Amino acid sequence: MTTFVAPDGTTLAYRTVGVGDPLVCLPGGPMRDSAYLDDLGGLGAHRTLVILDPRGTGRSAVPADVSTYRCDRMVDDVEALRVHLGLDRLDVLGHSAGANLAMQYVTRHPERVDRLALVNPSTRAVGLTATAALREEVTRARAAEPWFPVAAAALDSMVAGRSSPDAWQAIGPFFYGRWGPSAQAHQAAEAGQRNDEAAQIFAADGAFDPPATRAALAAHRGPVLLLTGEVDLGAPPGLIAQLAELIPHAELVVQAGAGHYPWVDDAEAFTVPVAAFLSLHRGETRR
Repeated sequence: MTTFVAPDGTTLAYRTVGVGDPLVCLPGGPMRDSAYLDDLGGLGAHRTLVILDPRGTGRSAVPADVSTYRCDRMVDDVEALRVHLGLDRLDVLGHSAGANLAMQYVTRHPERVDRLALVNPSTRAVGLTATAALREEVTRARAAEPWFPVAAAALDSMVAGRSSPDAWQAIGPFFYGRWGPSAQAHQAAEAGQRNDEAAQIFAADGAFDPPATRAALAAHRGPVLLLTGEVDLGAPPGLIAQLAELIPHAELVVQAGAGHYPWVDDAEAFTVPVAAFLSLHRGETRR
């Protein structure tokens, strides 16, 4: 792990994996230790992954002012990382809630972003939400799975406002394309990786300005990849297609049979399109 200091004095940590040009990776959760990203299915064979632990997670310090957990406030952390790395421009990958931070960074510092990869992105930053119908499309596709009755009942209870820790565990299979040992181990690690206090603040009032973010994405001239899983409950393909409509020339990839963690479901099916996107556009000038 390597550290740097954010503008408010908080010491933040990141790790590097792989070879080649740097790719800054922003984890989701929100506010989850970046360990869950691992090496993104071997993506480090194509790029040097610079994987940030958000403040208050992993090996990054807890800030003195907890209001800095708010998504828009953490844009300063990404900019401080860019300066620390000595880069004029960044290639950025944001997963899940981390995509909100990536989009906020584009909004605040459009001149600093080249390639942008949003993986299973949360869309709160642009004011899009998944409808019940969109979520039903992906859950209905899992009806033949042996775990489905228990998971579906738990999901129904959560929708009805009766969520519990047991319910969150029960719906875990909906976030993976294959509910096998790898997926189960990945989910089991989550409890010790998330800062729940920080997660409550991440999307607090004022965290997002959807009109400004939509305008920034519409004006962005760098290449953009949107990738989600075919059966992702968190970022259903229909929702990500709506996000694609907001970003001119965005490339949309739906990974077959994958859930919210596509590199866990099928590493090769994930890394091939992401690496191709990064390689294809390497050295491309802004239009």
